[in-house]
Amino acid sequence: MTLRLPEYFDEGFMALIPAHRTFVNQLMEEGAVEVYAISADRSRGWITMNGASSEEVRAVVELLPLYRYFRQVEIDELFLFDSTASRFPRISLN
Repeated sequence: MTLRLPEYFDEGFMALIPAHRTFVNQLMEEGAVEVYAISADRSRGWITMNGASSEEVRAVVELLPLYRYFRQVEIDELFLFDSTASRFPRISLN
């Protein structure tokens, strides 16, 4: 999923950040969220989520505390997701 954040963060947005992070951390612990990233300029974000359908993912995304501030949300279903983080740790012979 790709999202666009507002240009300016007002007090309401800033006040919701702790609850938002707590919820995202909970989703990560449950395995619903695999990756959560925000660009350095804080204008875009990417979330890789597990779900049976894009509708199921959208329903969870709409529960995010900051959802009402997102300017755009694009959900793309992935065919393949691979990363070094999801592989077995490298073996060290030390």
